[in-house]
Amino acid sequence: MSPDDPRLQPFSLTPIGILRTPFPDRVSTPRQPHASEGAEGRIELAAGLGLEHAVSDLEGWEYLWVIFCFHLNAGVRGQSSAPTSGAPGMYHWRPKVLPPRSAGKRRGVLATRSPHRPNPIGLSLVRLVSVEGLVIHVRDVDMIDESPVLDIKPYIPYAEARPGARTGWLESLAGEAEGAGEVPADPEPGFSVTWSPYAAAQAAYLKDEHGIDLVTPVTRTLRLGPQPHPYRRIRALPDGTLRLAHKDFRIGFRVERRDVTVLSIGTGYRERDLALSDDPAVAVHRAFLARFPPGGEPPGC
Repeated sequence: MSPDDPRLQPFSLTPIGILRTPFPDRVSTPRQPHASEGAEGRIELAAGLGLEHAVSDLEGWEYLWVIFCFHLNAGVRGQSSAPTSGAPGMYHWRPKVLPPRSAGKRRGVLATRSPHRPNPIGLSLVRLVSVEGLVIHVRDVDMIDESPVLDIKPYIPYAEARPGARTGWLESLAGEAEGAGEVPADPEPGFSVTWSPYAAAQAAYLKDEHGIDLVTPVTRTLRLGPQPHPYRRIRALPDGTLRLAHKDFRIGFRVERRDVTVLSIGTGYRERDLALSDDPAVAVHRAFLARFPPGGEPPGC
């Protein structure tokens, strides 16, 4: 079928509201709802569309499907764009992507849950907490704050749950990891993450003095595995440890089998920036380094 086929002409969608979540950017956002269990959010519906009547009878459902837009993707709403795949006018996407559990192999985007898709539409299952007028309170959210909501549908277990369904390329990874024929609920079991006393003290200082929580997002990231990956900026160091880049911080850690120990927190800024910049974010790093000078504590912690 040609992209010029009149049946494939673009059409527009109008958001019915926005999501409010604790996750301001991609780095802090969990990959899936099971990784964000307990995270609370709300859907703020637009006034003047009759949606106060549309939410009638919603209270009785336990879970909802939320259909939303990946509004921060390149080419969406004026975000800086790159060369596109597909038909003219489509925003940036790639036919092959590298999902977190792909073991370094690129997969067809339609066989993944990648947010960079032919159309920037996301689908997520959330737990309904309550409905208050045009505000729907939900839990287990895994979306970026202010994501536009396109639609909401109830989750119907008897019609939608398929516990024994095949899981494509994930099955081979599950077999390699566990040596079993059955498909486990999670094909890549989580790693155990422990913070050394020194790293815990550093993290506590950042949270108490500057309101920066590193423990939650770093633990969530490292539980997925310590392998270097484009979605997890991890590199191996000459001394046998590894380093995770999380925003402007650098997290040192070591791995023994499936146990990850966080050793220390460092800065990602260069000395020149630390010395000359008047950016408030850099000032936080200066204060942090004054409290925890480079080269302190490790190797053993």
